[in-house]
Amino acid sequence: MTSPTRLVKSPSGHGRARTVSMADVAALAGVSSQTVSRVSNSAPNVESSTRQRVLDAMSELGYRPNSAARALKTGRFRSIGVIMFTLSTLGNMRTLDAIVTAASGAGYTITLMPVAHPTEGEVAGAFSRLQEEAVDGVIIVIEAHMLDRAEVIIPVGLPVVIIDSDARDPYVVVDTDQEQGTRLATQHLLDLGHRCIVHVSGPDTSFSATRREAAWAATMRDAGVDPQPVLKGDWTTASGYRHGLELARRDDVTAVVAANDQMALGVMHALHESGRSIPRDVSVIGFDDTEESGSFWPPLTTVHQNFTEIGRRSMDVLLELLDGRAPSRDRIVPTHLVVRKSTAAPRR
Repeated sequence: MTSPTRLVKSPSGHGRARTVSMADVAALAGVSSQTVSRVSNSAPNVESSTRQRVLDAMSELGYRPNSAARALKTGRFRSIGVIMFTLSTLGNMRTLDAIVTAASGAGYTITLMPVAHPTEGEVAGAFSRLQEEAVDGVIIVIEAHMLDRAEVIIPVGLPVVIIDSDARDPYVVVDTDQEQGTRLATQHLLDLGHRCIVHVSGPDTSFSATRREAAWAATMRDAGVDPQPVLKGDWTTASGYRHGLELARRDDVTAVVAANDQMALGVMHALHESGRSIPRDVSVIGFDDTEESGSFWPPLTTVHQNFTEIGRRSMDVLLELLDGRAPSRDRIVPTHLVVRKSTAAPRR
């Protein structure tokens, strides 16, 4: 990117067309060229009034920093790559929104590389394309099970943060506390007096699903209760509905822990359709605390996970890596249980 050609007066007073320079901005703003450079590079050690004066001068003259020259000088492209498996889930969209907002605030742009299938070729291809785009670091929103299957080799020296994963060294992980959230949900039902609690899980390919399933089973065993067989879902309302029809035929089941709100909605639909009352006959808990969960009938008790905080922290960690600092190996974001009307003590 080059600065635009503008009519700038020469020292002799005659106007002539030439490229607007950093010195022109400095002269108009009444500061040094070094100050203009610091503002261009989003350096923090510039007073707000001075920064605004420089920005106003840039705007008046139509000056734009030469990003290529700046990259050669600083070694930074001021760009972050994001590799994401799907844009269709609420969690991923909220996380991406937070990453974009945090990156913009830090003076970085985002290059998004969606990956339709987590194969070795597609993920490796995404890295290759990002290298061509010249990014400073990468945030990956693809679960570790998928990365393991893909056998992806991440370029040496490229700072990487992985979200929602069990990835091992040398990667830094940012994630929701999956175990804590599921334990809170399961223990809530146990404290109400439920003992026959069925878990509708996500797919085995999902790290989140396997962690939530393990935490549910462990919480049941800790209470001295043998876990019921798990019903495998795929995160969709349709899979929850199918399992809900099966559960509606069982008089022994008094509570359900669904691995996400959408499957919980499907379970509730099937129970209602089968004449089972919620929570009088069956209590239901979800996971995510989607915006709609409070409008389910009855309003859904669910585990809240802060996708915005996950996105913000992942960007903070990546910026630390870019600055040569060593963040903690894992960054885990706590969850909490939101108790609504879909859970109650079992009928005696």
